Amino acid sequence: MSDLGSEELEEEGENDLGEYEGERNELGERHGNGKARLPNGDTYEGHYEFGKRNGQGVYKFKNGARYIGEYVKNKKHGQGTFIYPDGSRYEGEWADDQRHGHGVYYYINNDTYTGDWFNHQRHGQGTYFYAETGSKYVGSWVNGQQEGAAELIHLNHRYQGKFLNKNPVGPGKYVFDIGCEQHGEYRLTDVERGEEEEEEETLVSIVPKWKALKITELALWTPTLSEEQPPAEGPGQEEALGAAGTGDASDETQGLPEGFEGEMDMRTGEEDMDTFRQESQENGYDMDQGNANFDEEQSDLQE
Repeated sequence: MSDLGSEELEEEGENDLGEYEGERNELGERHGNGKARLPNGDTYEGHYEFGKRNGQGVYKFKNGARYIGEYVKNKKHGQGTFIYPDGSRYEGEWADDQRHGHGVYYYINNDTYTGDWFNHQRHGQGTYFYAETGSKYVGSWVNGQQEGAAELIHLNHRYQGKFLNKNPVGPGKYVFDIGCEQHGEYRLTDVERGEEEEEEETLVSIVPKWKALKITELALWTPTLSEEQPPAEGPGQEEALGAAGTGDASDETQGLPEGFEGEMDMRTGEEDMDTFRQESQENGYDMDQGNANFDEEQSDLQE
């Protein structure tokens, strides 16, 4: 989804005065509260200082978009809400006419992004929520793209690892609600996309492929007891220690459901992995076809 709602909108400059009704200072400059109708059809109602929009105000574009928030010297700066022509909106911090700081973007398909912004782009730590599936990406962003350490959370499992150029890369793990973790890594693989003519070179796309390495039980946290309160002796201690991950490697898969024993590849946890693939495809995270989500928005943002 695009963060721009449509084309980025420009407000009239300080020299495009138009009609004005309101307070002025001794020099005749717009100063205090006032209303203005600008030559391009936009309107502004709010506070002025020394002839410029400054303080709280409402700017309405002739195409229906509007900004409600703070200004500093004719530029959106501080807290404000921008409602775009397509109905999407941004609520948060602004700096020098750019989304900058912390804010929430509400998309027309009910997706949301909540987190850090830098120069109009998602940048820093943030959460993107996919309304259609209930999944969400929680982690690092760089220049509008999912990049760095993150967690991709689905309804019955999650993936924890690193992302680069919107794709998962390197070591990571899937954590399943049924009580196990699948450790592995994503490796980049060349996938042929076909060729239109024999003379043309075959188009190749680099996509991540998951390589499962091992299955373990969920790592359980147990509190450390003080010396004044030594653990009571009795049955059940060995089971507790085993659950805490102190057993040997041969005990790692004990208690796991059928389907998680034997060779560790994408056949393990087949039902959950099929569900994951389906959800991932809906989110643009098809690990077999590559991540195509956000491509359109990135081109909009870079424009």
